[in-house]
Amino acid sequence: MKKKLLSVILSTAMLAALLTGCSKPAEEAAPAEATQEAAPAEEAAPAEEAGEAAVAEAEATLGERPEGGYKFGYTCMDGTNPFFVILEQTIRDGVEANGDTLISTDPANDVSLQITQIEDMITQGIDAIFLNPAEAEGILPALDMLKEAGIPIINFDTEVADLTYCEAYVGSDNYNAGLVCGEDLVKKHPDGGKIIVLDSPTMNSVVDRTNGFLDAIEGKGFEVVAQQDAKGNLEVSMGICEDLLQANGDVVAIFGGNDPTALGALAAANAAGMTDVEIYGVDGSPDIKAELATGESLIEGTGAQSPINIAKKSVEVMYEFLAGNPVEDRYPVETFLITADNVADFGTDGWQ
Repeated sequence: MKKKLLSVILSTAMLAALLTGCSKPAEEAAPAEATQEAAPAEEAAPAEEAGEAAVAEAEATLGERPEGGYKFGYTCMDGTNPFFVILEQTIRDGVEANGDTLISTDPANDVSLQITQIEDMITQGIDAIFLNPAEAEGILPALDMLKEAGIPIINFDTEVADLTYCEAYVGSDNYNAGLVCGEDLVKKHPDGGKIIVLDSPTMNSVVDRTNGFLDAIEGKGFEVVAQQDAKGNLEVSMGICEDLLQANGDVVAIFGGNDPTALGALAAANAAGMTDVEIYGVDGSPDIKAELATGESLIEGTGAQSPINIAKKSVEVMYEFLAGNPVEDRYPVETFLITADNVADFGTDGWQ
């Protein structure tokens, strides 16, 4: 919004300066010598001074609060995922505490629907949007619409394919979330073994987690017997694992790109009567922590993140930008491993 506004104002200022110098009719023009005497230097505003004035005006406009408060949009890939449920609620609490409004939508992992919902929010007159894409590449048409409408974007949790559309990105250190799971697996299986990886190639956050996990186990004697797209979904993961475990009953571990995927793998492993496979997820959700707390679950660990801290930082960055203050391009939020050994430190009733 700020960049677009600056461009418009600067263009207008330059055009006005040109028209002022060219609009005087020939018959009224004074002789060159007289003109030079009649035009004091302080009255001839240089182009750079006009530009500075335009910048100042744009900054003042950016810092102005709309009458009635801001109207924010919110969209995430899957509003039913417990991670996004608490994240949306935390953003809503922060926005409403300032007397502003949040319009939330849920595309249910359908990027075409997400684009349509964003277009609808634009027509409702949102001032800015908190955005998590269903697909990093697929969301680009919506980003074009938001850019054209001059609506600032705070991208959270999962990166869009082109961050130049966004004012800032706020999200977990996803690579590290997968890395700590892989490092834990290496410690517990120093001789390696067969493993299954359940990823989600259209979700940049899951891609980063998977890369971190695979880098941690590289050269450690592990064989990936299957790597499939579970779409970050419990039911899809369970169905995939039911088939994979029939053909690979000797796997030592399963890595899921998020906790719902890990829980789907757990359901499939339990149904198959497996007792010696270790399952890792990423999120640190209450459901996974409850499994870890039993001390008897096949869930071995989770690369924990904090949706609460992601949401709070997203709100903070949004208001900083709208106030006309400079913001960073990226705001990483810490991730760490939770296992049965330390789950008591984080509790099982809510998110960290």
